[in-house]
Amino acid sequence: MSGLSRVLVPVSIVLSIWMCAGHWFFGLGGWLTWWYLPTIGVAYVGCHIWVMRRMRLTREKGYRTSRGTVVSLALSWLCAILFGFMVPNMHNGELVTLFDAAAGSEYQGLAIGLCNSLGIVALSLIGSAVGFSIADSRDPRPEFEEPEGPIEMVFPYQN
Repeated sequence: MSGLSRVLVPVSIVLSIWMCAGHWFFGLGGWLTWWYLPTIGVAYVGCHIWVMRRMRLTREKGYRTSRGTVVSLALSWLCAILFGFMVPNMHNGELVTLFDAAAGSEYQGLAIGLCNSLGIVALSLIGSAVGFSIADSRDPRPEFEEPEGPIEMVFPYQN
């Protein structure tokens, strides 16, 4: 395993737990975690596993992982960390985020609004990393030779 693909699964699991159940580390856990785990968590880990497999295939073919894959992964990780601070959970009958628990309840609307955007961007970036990693592992297209001389048009229904 290469360096980056070796850390993909542990990082994806840690970030998925942070995104879905990070509230529990601060005593703010609630029942919404049970919705986040099978949706956000499983999708995020699944995409990382897909990227890791394609990176392994890329390495086995003797190609290099592109900058697009690495940058997409890094930006997705950053958005996932921020998402974990902003995602709301139901605690003692009210919505609470880690951000507004630290900064004050007047920032709850801001945190929830940013949460949606950060979640969409994080999942879009990991999807981009999947696409880039697929492109990285593909064989190059075969080269076609140009025909010599003029090219004549063929009209099949001409008398």
